[in-house]
Amino acid sequence: MALILNLETATTVCSVSLGKDGKLLALKEQNGDYSHAENLTLFIEDVLKQANVKFSELDAIAVSKGPGSYTGLRIGVSTAKGLCYSLNIPLIAIDTLKSLAVGIKNSDLKIRNSDLLCPMLDARRMEVYCALFDNSLNYVRETSAEIIDESSFQSLFCPDGKTKEGNSVFFFGDGAAKCKTAMSQNENAIFIENIFPSAKNMIALSENAFTNNQFEDVAYFEPFYLKDFVAGKKKAISP
Repeated sequence: MALILNLETATTVCSVSLGKDGKLLALKEQNGDYSHAENLTLFIEDVLKQANVKFSELDAIAVSKGPGSYTGLRIGVSTAKGLCYSLNIPLIAIDTLKSLAVGIKNSDLKIRNSDLLCPMLDARRMEVYCALFDNSLNYVRETSAEIIDESSFQSLFCPDGKTKEGNSVFFFGDGAAKCKTAMSQNENAIFIENIFPSAKNMIALSENAFTNNQFEDVAYFEPFYLKDFVAGKKKAISP
């Protein structure tokens, strides 16, 4: 049983939640423009104020570890590590894609035990970061960077577009939209919109990690970037 602050900054969503014993106490989030550097500490203060909780009362800090935006992950992890170091409390790392899968399981969608979950985060061009989970959030396919085309995930589907077992495969997250056209011929491929990473979906995962003493080394922990950072070309300045 623990009081855990959860930070989600892996995408355009800046989200902070406070969970106690696996239950949501407070939430503050905004989706938009990678304004994490400006908003994250303010959101943390607001969430603690909502719940009337002091920093000194926290038992641990959980952070979304990636994959995702290089800058967003760096901001979230550095903030979490700074808090853990100053408060002398444990650091917990949460898989961003697994947290996203928790979000769809907590939605109103009817998901059968045999269905598969494929959270996707937008990368560059036609590439996504993705993983495949069963309905119990066990990995069916490990996290990878996939270039999407008509042959993507075909091992899951028969020629008629149905899965071999008749179950559905749910594709969701901000990377799923670019896959819909390429994979729409698969009858059992279901694309869900408006499922985004949220710190509220980290709460059960971080509570479980705390209970099982699954902590990170605050000094040496690094985000799971999956790919090396590639800086964009500078735009030419008109004379």
